[in-house]
Amino acid sequence: MNLDTLAPGSVALVTGGGAGIGLAAATRFAKSGLKTCIVDLGRDRLAAAEAQLAAASPSGADAVLAVEADVSRLEEMQQLALTVADRFGGVDVLMNNAGIQPGSAIFGPRGNWEKVLGVNLWGVINATQALVPGMIARGRPGLIVNTGSKQGITTPPGDPAYNISKAGVKAFTEALQYELRNTEGCRLSAHLLIPGFVFTGLTANGRSEKPAAAWTPEQTVDFMMTGLDAGDFYILCPDNDVARPIDERRIAWAAGDVIENRPALSRWHPDYAAAFADYMAK
Repeated sequence: MNLDTLAPGSVALVTGGGAGIGLAAATRFAKSGLKTCIVDLGRDRLAAAEAQLAAASPSGADAVLAVEADVSRLEEMQQLALTVADRFGGVDVLMNNAGIQPGSAIFGPRGNWEKVLGVNLWGVINATQALVPGMIARGRPGLIVNTGSKQGITTPPGDPAYNISKAGVKAFTEALQYELRNTEGCRLSAHLLIPGFVFTGLTANGRSEKPAAAWTPEQTVDFMMTGLDAGDFYILCPDNDVARPIDERRIAWAAGDVIENRPALSRWHPDYAAAFADYMAK
């Protein structure tokens, strides 16, 4: 990664920046002297996050912008691009992090599907299409970080809309990086953040204390920064329960379903339970 990207005075924009991983990333950017814009829904949450960023920034509130906008609506992302350009001149770091997980079922309420795909997948596409052409035109080194999920790779049963949205983010980010590296004069790179178990409002499920297995959002952002500094495209995060070798074998098993023509999601198929256990034990 070109370290100039995260130099003081650069501009970072984080969607879903009002809490969780997004707020932790925005706080890290603000502390580093970047002008920081967060985008989220909920005025009270945005106001609290904005105050936190202003306190963290060496330049205070002058270097912070909080915008209430819906990432699932392209026109709001296009207006966001104009707002940030007017305030800070443009964007150097875009983190598409906004995400929801209300739960879904194959034959469940269509509204849940539309909300999840609208925010988690279309939100990434909308913000990218609204903001990245301007980032390319700036001619400066820059980053796009899209928050994916291990569920978008191993696609476990239980929440198909979420899995599909995150599988789409993976495919979109791969295509984006290909586009960027083949665009003459482009100094941007795209990266896929793949968190482990992180204790946030999205994963709390009524719990007020962090489970021992979970990382904090700040730990996740620390790992993300290390991955960006190394130039990693796939930033595959562990947590306190699952180390990288376990993730690697689970991902390889999922790919093996296609290669070996096993039943879909064979990891959860009773006929393959013993084989999967043996595989993981090796």
